[in-house]
Amino acid sequence: MSEPETETVSPEAEQNISREAIQIETEVHEDDDESTHEIKVDVCTATDVLLQEEKITELNKDQDDITQQGSESNQTLSSSDVGSSTATVKILLMPERHMITVAFTIGLTILDLKKHFSSELRVPSDIIQITLDEESVDDDQTLMDIGVQPHGMVQFEMSSLDPENYPMRPFKPQQEYNMPDVITVRVQTDSYQDVVVEIERATRGKAFLGGYRHKVTKAEFHHAAEQTMPKKRPDKGVEIFSRDTQTVELKNQDQQCSKNASTQMTKICCYVSNMEDKLITPGTYITAGEYHSKRLRAVITLQSYVRRWLAKCFTDSLRQAKEQHLAWLENEKRRKKEGKEQQIRDEYHRRMNPESNADFELLYNALKKWRIEEVEHINVTLSGAERKAALCALLEQETQFISSIERHRMAAGTRNQDKAIQAFLNKCAEAKKWRAFDGKMTQMDTQFTIKAKELRDLYSSTTQAQFTKDERLDVLLTLKHTVQEHKCKLTQDIVDLIDREVDLLMRGVKKSYLEGLRKRIATLFLQYIKTPAFNPQVSKFLRVPQDPADLKKNIYLCRGCNEYQSSTDFALKTNASLFGLCCCCMDLDNEARRREDFSLYKNILRCLRESEAEGSPEAKITYLLQEQDLRYLVDVLWGAQSALSGWKDLHDLLLVHWEKHLDWSPWNCILLKKDEAAAHLKLENIEKAYDVVVIRNVKQKHALARKYFSQIPAMAECLHDAEIQPAALSNLLVSKPITNATK
Repeated sequence: MSEPETETVSPEAEQNISREAIQIETEVHEDDDESTHEIKVDVCTATDVLLQEEKITELNKDQDDITQQGSESNQTLSSSDVGSSTATVKILLMPERHMITVAFTIGLTILDLKKHFSSELRVPSDIIQITLDEESVDDDQTLMDIGVQPHGMVQFEMSSLDPENYPMRPFKPQQEYNMPDVITVRVQTDSYQDVVVEIERATRGKAFLGGYRHKVTKAEFHHAAEQTMPKKRPDKGVEIFSRDTQTVELKNQDQQCSKNASTQMTKICCYVSNMEDKLITPGTYITAGEYHSKRLRAVITLQSYVRRWLAKCFTDSLRQAKEQHLAWLENEKRRKKEGKEQQIRDEYHRRMNPESNADFELLYNALKKWRIEEVEHINVTLSGAERKAALCALLEQETQFISSIERHRMAAGTRNQDKAIQAFLNKCAEAKKWRAFDGKMTQMDTQFTIKAKELRDLYSSTTQAQFTKDERLDVLLTLKHTVQEHKCKLTQDIVDLIDREVDLLMRGVKKSYLEGLRKRIATLFLQYIKTPAFNPQVSKFLRVPQDPADLKKNIYLCRGCNEYQSSTDFALKTNASLFGLCCCCMDLDNEARRREDFSLYKNILRCLRESEAEGSPEAKITYLLQEQDLRYLVDVLWGAQSALSGWKDLHDLLLVHWEKHLDWSPWNCILLKKDEAAAHLKLENIEKAYDVVVIRNVKQKHALARKYFSQIPAMAECLHDAEIQPAALSNLLVSKPITNATK
């Protein structure tokens, strides 16, 4: 059984009930099969209040008369007094079996009881049904008609005629007890009498009257004060003045008395011993100058020690800064070494396990370098027929290397195709996302994305090879029901292949013999997924537009393969005016003849775009540049080396702003190492930081970049005045004329 909770509730006034003090006690009884909740409510009506006020007046006159009147009133009660008496009414809420106990006037009808609980339970009174001993009670009957005696008890069952819309829910009692303004006290003399007591709110704090502490339990007990206000003196209507009593205040204070001293000398009647006497001689007299000089020497001594301490602290800080700098240099050296080793390992991994087109470009570039070295070695060491034989053997070996690279390309293409299909299906099934005003991401699934998710999961199950026979049959059955929703030749072919595989599985054919059939089913089902009529979400991600009118837009002829390709399949330079070769033809031409590696230039361009996206998001010049344009900018204009140190490793070079307050452009950049670029971006005044020769060389390369990129219409809009002012040219002179003016 849980602990009882006591609360006070003030309900709405109902008919003749004007003031009520309700005390609710909730008891929960837990049984094995069901639980019963009980709420007890004591109600004091207005009629009881008036009767008790008259009885309080009689009690103030004479206590003996109160006893006699109380006994006589209990013996002779009129019908009105009986009708205004209260009785305990227990209401059992069905079907929750929650018990509510309330004190109710026996003169009121069942309809009044319904209205009372209608406001408490928030259920219409005409929906409430009250039964007694499984028989319905009429609304016009009173508790007296039922046979309830004054201060007696009766138990009803209350249920709802419409439990779906208006269920009988027990009202939750308040969690905090508040003392009511009026309470009813039952006083026992010769008989029981109810006395109404009004509660007065105390407006002052009670005084602390002391207490005691238990020696064993250490519990503290305080003396209680009386709970009544002091009696006020009657107002006589005369203004009275008073003053405080002028009593003397006493306090203790220590007082130091004067000390008297005297000297005593030896005389006839008095002997004074001189055993403890001391001989005092005057010291050397110190002048004011000597005193101040002594203080000055002491101050200088203190200053010397303080300055020594400050110098020691300063040298310690310098030593600590030096150690930190050396540690930083060591960490930087180790970091660069580890980065270089990681770069070599990554490049080795790319050569041994090529996956992307950039990896195969790296392999062909390495093959080109190896071939050039071997040809140079053959030309130096051999001649005549031996040279021709060595070149033929070199050609045969190169052919074998190319064949091995292409085998790796085919294997990587198979793996990449599976990844591309899975990425395509995930993109189709991805929910719609947008960022709300508070910065949070909101996701929403539409009917098309839900359909795409179902098809994606079904395709993954279809291509899964680790299923058992029963699991494979379930997948095929689900796939058959899915494609049979649409009638066409494609779905009919898929159904025929599914029936064939089911028949072979039932015959016990090995899985290895079914690989080709399963691959055909997966291919046709992927074609089914890519059909917008069956999967509307896929229409946004298809490369070939479904509208024939869109095929005539942005379609150009490739001069290499003589096929029409989309404009996105062509890699154009910024100064190109015509469409030439598509990306596939350019990659094939590069592998066959030039065998150049653009991965380093792609990394430089990627770092440049990332830094510009963080610093100036509105910049657009970096997105107009292509790998070929960046290669011209790095190799031709800057000589593929740092403008300051001459470092030629492209892995460590970056293109940064020349003047950081201007947007990046080919005529406002400089090629530097990573550490040099970090130091350059911290400069405030470039003219003071660099030599005149360095500034002149940079300005010259900027002028060449302006001339080259000015042919591009998109970049021509971003160009400023390309002419160099005479004042600016005078600052670029290495030597300046010497004036004859003297200071």
